[in-house]
Amino acid sequence: MSVAEPIGHEVLVEVRASGLCHSDISVAQTGMGGDWPMVLGHEIAGVVVAVGPSASRIKVGDHVVAAALRPCGQCRACLKGAVWACSQPDALDRGPDEKPRLEDEHGAIGQMTGLGGFAEKVLVHENQLVSIDPAMPFEQASIIGCAVATGGGVVLNVAKVQPGESIAVFGCGGVGLNAIQVAALAGATRIIGVDIQTDKLELAQKFGATDVIDSTKVDAVEAIQKLTESEGVDHAFVMVGVPQVTQTALQILGQSGTVYLVGGMSPGAEVHLHPSPGDSLLLPFQQGIRGTWLGSSNFYHDIPMYVDLYLQGRLNLDDLVSQTISIDDIDKAYEELERGGIARSVITFPAQS
Repeated sequence: MSVAEPIGHEVLVEVRASGLCHSDISVAQTGMGGDWPMVLGHEIAGVVVAVGPSASRIKVGDHVVAAALRPCGQCRACLKGAVWACSQPDALDRGPDEKPRLEDEHGAIGQMTGLGGFAEKVLVHENQLVSIDPAMPFEQASIIGCAVATGGGVVLNVAKVQPGESIAVFGCGGVGLNAIQVAALAGATRIIGVDIQTDKLELAQKFGATDVIDSTKVDAVEAIQKLTESEGVDHAFVMVGVPQVTQTALQILGQSGTVYLVGGMSPGAEVHLHPSPGDSLLLPFQQGIRGTWLGSSNFYHDIPMYVDLYLQGRLNLDDLVSQTISIDDIDKAYEELERGGIARSVITFPAQS
């Protein structure tokens, strides 16, 4: 496989660390996310080794983190700062008459979310990159662009959790753990982690959960109602794409509470709502359910913020990196991720220059 030289606003990044995310599995299994064949991977940190003639924000030598968002910078959403809602992400691609960024003897190769991070080098539009403090370790930096931005962003940008509020997090993997620790930073006083894996619940407590529930051993609805003295929670975050978990989350909301759907669901999945006052409390208690995407993150602002919090010792990213691996171990690491035994594996690459 060959990588083209950067043109226009493109940037060539020497990858130093690339995180493994469950979204890569979903894309591989469903075929969603672009044209195949494709290089997967979207949690990237590395060093810039070349830039196109029009690149202005990013320069050679910068340490950068990539984001799985593709903001064109010109549409109405981007101009409002809502880069997660860009209506023209394809504007960052090369034109049909231009040489592909990646290709082999059989033709062009796609890049997941415009990145394709399971490689030693990536060629990406500078709009998807943020320069960071070089004191930031690459392994911890790599997971900020997705796991941290999504979990922290849904708490800060979407739910806007306030001091004294209560939350429940269903699914305590990488994204869920970040929601827990950022909710603690935001001042939430009741933080409930729900999972079916003992090791993840232990991590949830380490990251700031005040209570944890193993839903294989107790009824989660009953347990949460008991913990909240039947008042329910202000915010319920569903990090797993399982409709039944969403149905459970709807049952533990308090007055004006909201369920936030974070984990991707399979095509055709359904969630059943009963808004009638006689069937539920959605209407009289002014409850809601809301979809979210990558934490509504404006990553140009959010990624440097998370880097600063880590360097100040206020954000725990070290315990999110369960193991570092070589790219040859990726299949085994994904099997471990599917079993739910680890938070994040990160592929590391040695410096090439």
